[in-house]
Amino acid sequence: MYKEEYHNKCVTSDEAVKVIRSGDWVEYGFAASIAGLLGEALARRTEELHDVNMRGGVMMGPLAMVESDPNGEHFTWNSWHFGGRERKLGQSGLAYYIPIKYSEVPRYLRENLQTDVVAIQVAPMDEHGFFSFGVTVSHYAAAIEKARAVIVEVNNDMPRVHGGYDHAVHISKVDYIVEGGNRGLPQLPSTPASDLDRQIAAYVLPEIKDGACIQLGIGGMPNALGQMIAASDLKDLGIHTEMLVDGFVDMVQAGKVTGMCKQLDRGRIVFAFAAGTQKLYNFMRDNPSLAAYPVDYTNHPFIASQNEQLISINSALEIDLAGQVCSESAGSSMITGSGGQLDFVEAAYNSKGGKSFICLPSTYTDKKGEVQSRIKAVMTLGSLITDTRTTVQYVVTEYGKVNLKGLSSWQRAEALISIAHPDFREDLVNEAQKLRIWRRKGIA
Repeated sequence: MYKEEYHNKCVTSDEAVKVIRSGDWVEYGFAASIAGLLGEALARRTEELHDVNMRGGVMMGPLAMVESDPNGEHFTWNSWHFGGRERKLGQSGLAYYIPIKYSEVPRYLRENLQTDVVAIQVAPMDEHGFFSFGVTVSHYAAAIEKARAVIVEVNNDMPRVHGGYDHAVHISKVDYIVEGGNRGLPQLPSTPASDLDRQIAAYVLPEIKDGACIQLGIGGMPNALGQMIAASDLKDLGIHTEMLVDGFVDMVQAGKVTGMCKQLDRGRIVFAFAAGTQKLYNFMRDNPSLAAYPVDYTNHPFIASQNEQLISINSALEIDLAGQVCSESAGSSMITGSGGQLDFVEAAYNSKGGKSFICLPSTYTDKKGEVQSRIKAVMTLGSLITDTRTTVQYVVTEYGKVNLKGLSSWQRAEALISIAHPDFREDLVNEAQKLRIWRRKGIA
């Protein structure tokens, strides 16, 4: 039925990107579904285009148009969430972070932002004329609503993913189709769990009960916890998360996940985007247990919190004695982004029986080779606050876990110092005294 329309809209990548003009804002994809052929075609137009703002996030490979413009004179990369490549570009002034509360991104696109062209990678069209967004649903539907033109790059290796809503685009809303053949998907290897990660995870695991609904962030500690859950006696767990990673597949294959205790999307695994190894992508292909949703559904604290026993586990870079959490910068240097951490910190606490955990090693080694505490008296100058002190619930290091809710300033200081590395506790007590938030003499 849609074959003729498909044929009429099918063009080369060079033909498709002609719709992009100087001064345009282009929504260009996110994580594992960034469109490579369209980037290569844009790179061939570098000299004729000026002030084109590309908007996307989590580069998982080089982008041809960025590589073709080493001085940033033609293309500017604006990122919803920094990955390692974007971090390096940002340090060179070639990439810029967009501060977000991830659940709000579709609203930003609908109400605040200019979006001229959408250029994204999709799965092959089905018999009903729909292109599945595949591994990234996130905010694509909102961007398409506002765009002057929509280009889809079809990757035969992109899995068709089941969803709740806004997880696909109909051919009637597409202006240009570029066939990309079998290009594979960029893989994100699971971060190996260290002994330290497992020590921290061991404090969280007893807090998870049968029937809990799990959200995991990315990194070694959440990965360690996923492995420990897979090897545990837990049962009937549910999943409602922002990012789907390999650790969830391990939990499902170990028989720990049924989703039958969830209050929303019973029996289904809810997520906004996914990135991982081929094992994850194979698991996702046409899997009816999955429900991909836009991020204003997955991450909205009111929606996510309707699932009882929502357990949120996320990482951080540092925390001060007031309980403020920084998860995105080292001083003023951007490391990553805020993503949906605050969304799930709020959602888990507001869930009946839910708990939110911020997990971090007690120390790090700086560029000079010196060991520093991640628990600070006050934040490093320039560090960005991801979670305010009033929102944080549990904080966990390898030395224990503390619940900050309802504690006064001196109680917070005492609790956080008790899970700091022992080598730094005396200094932290002295700093707390200078800040007039220390009530007791010494710490146990």
